[in-house]
Amino acid sequence: MYDLRDIKIIDTDTHVVEPPDLWTSRMSKKWGDLVPHVRWDEQRGDEAWFVSGTRMSAVGSPAMAGWHEYPPNCPPRFEDTDPRSWDPGKRLALMDDYGIHAQILYPNVAVFSQKTLQSNGSNELQLECVRAYNDFLTEWAQFAPGRYIPVGILPFWDMEATLAEIDRIAAAGHKGLVFTQNPAAFGLPMLTDPYWDRLWASAQEKKLPINFHIASGEVDLSGFGHESVGTHANYGMMGISFFMDNARTLSQLIFGGICDRFPDLKFVSVESGIGWMPFALEGMDWQWKNSGVHKEHPNYELLPSEYFKRQIYGCFWFEQDSARSAIEQLGADNILYETDYPHPTSMSPGPATDAVRPDDYLRRNFAHLSEEDARKILHDNAAALYNLD
Repeated sequence: MYDLRDIKIIDTDTHVVEPPDLWTSRMSKKWGDLVPHVRWDEQRGDEAWFVSGTRMSAVGSPAMAGWHEYPPNCPPRFEDTDPRSWDPGKRLALMDDYGIHAQILYPNVAVFSQKTLQSNGSNELQLECVRAYNDFLTEWAQFAPGRYIPVGILPFWDMEATLAEIDRIAAAGHKGLVFTQNPAAFGLPMLTDPYWDRLWASAQEKKLPINFHIASGEVDLSGFGHESVGTHANYGMMGISFFMDNARTLSQLIFGGICDRFPDLKFVSVESGIGWMPFALEGMDWQWKNSGVHKEHPNYELLPSEYFKRQIYGCFWFEQDSARSAIEQLGADNILYETDYPHPTSMSPGPATDAVRPDDYLRRNFAHLSEEDARKILHDNAAALYNLD
């Protein structure tokens, strides 16, 4: 029987909570309040991110690890958040306690408020916002090289700037790219449009996987249920909707010919779970054959399930029976483990969550795995995918 402590676990979805001065300390003063900044919101009674007069999100909303209230209630001030959500030294100690060797680092404000960042003024300002964030993450990760793994955001509304930023952050050590699931929501060509082929080609050349984090399209938090349903019920409904949205993304990558045209490019479905994937892939194979896709595109040499096995990965955290079933059906080669730290649904024990410690969760639910499969899921797949030493 293998010992979990002997595996250098790579947590493939975590978030660095942005400090209030991330942009104001790095960008020119000439932009004034067009730069993302934090101020007290008198109307809602909390600190929040603003661009000009537009509220983006509460400062404490992504920092829910250990918080005593259920979401969407959250720490009202940055100083109320657990410092391990933003302090690299304190987080490293938590990782050691949990038995986590490395973390893939994702943003919060810069992913989940993309439309606001996109529309906050001139193109020069928008590009400066993106570069400032990526530089921040580069520096944050340098606290523990090899243990903190940055993946960069892109100014996707400007193709030339996007390609230049890919070059820049790849040189700085970023190991992947974060991309929107639904560029059409921003008035841009849809995901399956060949317009994006230059981006795919650049990422493939540099061996940078494309990471589709849930809720990275334009998110309307108000449209999930009538107010009479209740705040917490609507919040829970929203999360499940986000998980399942990635099925659409995977079908577009495969049916849209992106996987076929870029056979060495890898894609990751982040924070979506994996239990639904066997059904989705079986459904794609069925639709492929019974909709005549193989006749319309005789150049497509593989079935959707085969493209998936070649190029696409899924991440899981809280699942039990559904994850075990998915691993049994799909095998271990395309599966990654995450904790989603420090988000509301993360593997972070506290007074307002059912979560248990990551190491306890893994021992309780996946001790039956062979050592080979456990090493693939917890380390080897991610190490190969993100080109880690």
